[in-house]
Amino acid sequence: MAVRKEMVLYYTPEKSADDQKRKGVLVRLGIRIRNIAPEQAGQQVGYLAGLPGFAEQVCPAPEAGAEEQTGEQMEGPQTEPLAIPERMLVFCGFTERGMSELLSQFRRAKLPPVPMKAVLTEHNSGWSFYRLYQELRLEHEAMSAGKAAEHAEAGRAD
Repeated sequence: MAVRKEMVLYYTPEKSADDQKRKGVLVRLGIRIRNIAPEQAGQQVGYLAGLPGFAEQVCPAPEAGAEEQTGEQMEGPQTEPLAIPERMLVFCGFTERGMSELLSQFRRAKLPPVPMKAVLTEHNSGWSFYRLYQELRLEHEAMSAGKAAEHAEAGRAD
C-alpha cells in the first residue's frame, strides 16, 4: 500500500464519539492526524503542518488590557486568545479527488459536518491557527446570513 502524504490538523475543544469515528476514517484511509492543542492556536498553520520555512513562534503571555487600551486588535500570536470554542479541521496536501473521497467517507460514516474546516493554502499558511479560525467563523456567518436572506426572499415570493 502506498503511503499517503495528506494530513489533517485536528482541533477539538472536547472529545466526542464522533471524533473517534472521524479519526477512524482518517486512519483507515492512511491520512495522518496532527492533534492541535489550545496552546498551539497562536502558531502559524504552516508550522503546525510541518512545512519548510516555518518555525515555532515564542508566544509570551498577552499583556492584560493591551487591546482595550489601544482600541485596536493587535497582530501576532501573543495577543490572540488560545481557546477556539468549536471543532476545526485543516486539510493539508490533498488533491481534489482525495478531498472528495475523504468527505464522502465522512458522509458514509454518518458523521455530522464540521463547519470550521479549511484547506491549507500558500495564502493562509502564514496565518496563526486562531486567525484561520476567525476567518472561517466570518465566512460561515456570512454564508449563513446569505442562506437566511435567500430563504426569506423565497418565502415572500410565494
